[in-house]
Amino acid sequence: MGGWRPKAAPAAFAPDDIAHILQYVRHPVHVVREEATGQLGLAMGGELVSAGAAEVSLVGTLPPMYPEWLGDRQFSEAHGIRFPYVAGAMANGIATPALVVTMAEAGMLGFFGAAGLSYANVERGLAEIEARLAGRTGLAWGANLIHSPNEVSLESRVAELFIARDVRIVEASAFMKLTPAVVHYALSGLTTDPAGAIIRKNHVMAKVSRPEIARMFMEPAPAALVSALEASGKLTAREAELSRHVPVAEDVTVEADSGGHTDNRPLPALFSEIVLLRDKLKQQHGRNYRVRVGAAGGLSTPQSLAGAFAMGAAYVLTGSINQACVESALSPRARGMLAKAKATDVMMAPAADMFEMGVKLQVLKHGSMFGPRARKLYEWYAGSPNLGAVVNEHGAELEKILGKRVDEVWAETHQYWGERDPAVLELATRDPKYQMALVFRWYLGKSSRWAIDGDPDRVLDYQIWCGPSMGAFNSWVAGSYLEHCEHRNVDQVALNLLEGAAQITRAQQARACGVPVPARAFHYSPRRLFL
Repeated sequence: MGGWRPKAAPAAFAPDDIAHILQYVRHPVHVVREEATGQLGLAMGGELVSAGAAEVSLVGTLPPMYPEWLGDRQFSEAHGIRFPYVAGAMANGIATPALVVTMAEAGMLGFFGAAGLSYANVERGLAEIEARLAGRTGLAWGANLIHSPNEVSLESRVAELFIARDVRIVEASAFMKLTPAVVHYALSGLTTDPAGAIIRKNHVMAKVSRPEIARMFMEPAPAALVSALEASGKLTAREAELSRHVPVAEDVTVEADSGGHTDNRPLPALFSEIVLLRDKLKQQHGRNYRVRVGAAGGLSTPQSLAGAFAMGAAYVLTGSINQACVESALSPRARGMLAKAKATDVMMAPAADMFEMGVKLQVLKHGSMFGPRARKLYEWYAGSPNLGAVVNEHGAELEKILGKRVDEVWAETHQYWGERDPAVLELATRDPKYQMALVFRWYLGKSSRWAIDGDPDRVLDYQIWCGPSMGAFNSWVAGSYLEHCEHRNVDQVALNLLEGAAQITRAQQARACGVPVPARAFHYSPRRLFL
């Protein structure tokens, strides 16, 4: 292939010199061989000469490795972002408008945590984001639509709000089936360009942890659902017709072992399974079929991001680590608890939104008794016919968990649902077991709010969603400026993860070429980065 001759710095063959060159990911790097010894090394700059005209021969050249290029560039182009990086929605407004705006300004995508909020608070959150980004074009952002089997009308109203407010991308999470709300949002505004290609106005990014759920989003919406939406006037005949030719979601996020709702699946196995499914569906639907697959769950270090991109992830999505950032709605006390977490400081506990179904989510157990107490409540619910039976047998322990008398909790619960959805109270009147569930869900719902508000009297009851990735992140940033919560800005966390992933990817490229890359080249330490 010819030779290489230095103009300034010589070729690097020593481990320290090789590691040094590998830091310069934005420059092309030459893989070279020393003629006298046959040893492989790296070189930058210099000039390429004919074979035999230099003491160092050229083996190959590694192109620049920009963090922007790690994922699928079609993903970034489709959503108007610079980096293939997403900050996922954290419910109850923990993913704040400030977090969403910060991500948008950094050329990334952030989702507002609309799940668990009242309709009015969702509306306020959207208005705040719109106001802060007013007059600025090319900044992408989205919001969360969560499957709400206990509040079907709220799910529909929120989806309609997103359509009315021109929220162009929605993260759909916790769905166990397709609902009219998510299909309505996905298909609203479908049209074609002059060449006949289908153009989407609204984009769904579906977060899934099971292949059967992924399939629902990767295929066109069921005809019966589409027909019902058309009959109700929510879709036009043209939108209904075009829906037969597009998947419900063109972006599917494979969610592995994560904080909050999770099936605790390992990312390599789950990602491979869903990519294979996507490829089979592409064969069925033809060359115009397009679904990008991203990765989430357990992503909190440069190594984990590099691994996800190496598997073929179109983009990466982070969650737990963003809760400890200053833009998060969590209280400083709760963020501090996350910053001390180890990978083993997590457990599964009942979820407030799907309590009766036995659905669980992953939470922080270090410094909080929420997990064991929530499990106890579900144990009583599953084994008792009504609230009175629990009070008779476990009254003192129940009120210790609740922190109030049971009748006081029911009074608060009654007032809450009377304002939010009176139909819930009607059902509770007819079904004593459902009334018990509402009382127990009071604790599960309040525990998240106590963590957000930083209630000093309920620290042991803080419900903080957290996966093992939080502990890995804390280990990585130990001793760096990101160790302390007050320095954890969501954009700086993202930029450091991407920069580190690019460096590790470059190191692996060199190693694959036979260069003796030292182990330290695969380690990246956080630092302040600027766009």
